[in-house]
Amino acid sequence: MYIAQEESFGPVMVISKFKNGDVDGVLRRANATEYGLASGVFTKDISKALYISEKLEAGTVFINTYNKTDVAAPFGGFKLSGFGKDLGKLSSLSVISHMRVIINENPT
Repeated sequence: MYIAQEESFGPVMVISKFKNGDVDGVLRRANATEYGLASGVFTKDISKALYISEKLEAGTVFINTYNKTDVAAPFGGFKLSGFGKDLGKLSSLSVISHMRVIINENPT
């Protein structure tokens, strides 16, 4: 799906179906893109959300929320979304690659 593989800077959310329990298939599809700025996981199962967030190739993973962040917090994407981090001079240092996980503990 073209829209799921592009880095759109607008109010765009891709919602896709998956077979119950096929978390690894969802991760393969989510990571099959050249970009990785941010992603979101919506679920009642926080342990599953944390597992998924560890496997996603994205600079920020939102759990049960989206785009709720502190502008003063450091950020950066992965892959081609990593300008200034993954594509920077120090990209070979493991301390430069980090992920930010933001969790809404009280989803409505």
